[in-house]
Amino acid sequence: MSHTKIIAMPVLGKHAINTYLVLGRRAVIVDAGTPGNGRRIYDQVAQHGVDPQDIALIVLTHGHIDHFGSATELHRLTGAPVAGHVADLGPYSTGRSRRPYLPTGTMGRLMNRSKAMHVTVERVEPDVLVRGEMSLSDYGVEARIMPTPGHTAGSVSVLTDAGDLVAGDLVANSFMGLITGRPANPPFHDDPLRNLASLREMLALKPTRLHVGHGTALDPDRVRQWADREEHRLRKLAAKGRLPRRTEPASSHTEPTTGAR
Repeated sequence: MSHTKIIAMPVLGKHAINTYLVLGRRAVIVDAGTPGNGRRIYDQVAQHGVDPQDIALIVLTHGHIDHFGSATELHRLTGAPVAGHVADLGPYSTGRSRRPYLPTGTMGRLMNRSKAMHVTVERVEPDVLVRGEMSLSDYGVEARIMPTPGHTAGSVSVLTDAGDLVAGDLVANSFMGLITGRPANPPFHDDPLRNLASLREMLALKPTRLHVGHGTALDPDRVRQWADREEHRLRKLAAKGRLPRRTEPASSHTEPTTGAR
């Protein structure tokens, strides 16, 4: 079994918005950043000693434009197929995140006022449709795509056999990654309680590090402590009827894996 390595490839700031290179026998990219960053990601792959034409797969963790904005451009540049969960096909096919955004706090409310959050980006048609847990061994890395709904209905994470979890927006660093090492919510969640349940499910698998979309890698023990406090906070809000969530059903973890279209 080859060693699997995780390399962060920021597309905004030092770690404000991250994409990731997962290296094993081959290479997989997780997430595609904001629009217009396909070439930047391509060049970062090359800087890490990987021929971008050898990328085996581009995995999208969810249907927000800061995670799939450059997916189609990156697909054109590398020729690699794109994988995305069926529950987020709406955003992928329209190039727009679902509306309205549901802020998790002050940061989300402020960001929701920005025109940049409401643009239409280049649409993407995933070549590999994900419905459940899916091995990436055929793509050259010892890892699995794990459905982790809650942030969006079609959110997924990538768990390597070595224990690294590339978690998308399952959790973040405070203030969009500006305060490193401190777990926090990303600016938005479609279903905060479902997202927290997904986070707990991933923590139960005992990951060694959580590599997130916004900020540096997080320590699992510190995330567990934060999750306990966050559950208490969310339950209080839910009891008062003040917890916003989408009414659409979240995707199941138990659906069978699907292959390329």
